[in-house]
Amino acid sequence: MAKKDEYTEKQLTNLGEKLRSLRMEKGFSNYEQFAFEHNLPRAQYGRYEQGQDLRFSSLLKVLKALDISLEEFFKDGFE
Repeated sequence: MAKKDEYTEKQLTNLGEKLRSLRMEKGFSNYEQFAFEHNLPRAQYGRYEQGQDLRFSSLLKVLKALDISLEEFFKDGFE
């Protein structure tokens, strides 16, 4: 498998950090509880917050659980 470029790695890290921040703003200090309550795979969701790659459809499910639009999510923190 090809190594991701630096730009991609940075954006995935940004994405994970933003997901973590939004989850915590919603009052969930534990990612596993958030994932469980929103019917998301717990281990997979944990990897998203760590900045691992995810499918667009998975991102849409997470953003729906966080009650945030794509536009709001990508408004700040991404190049």
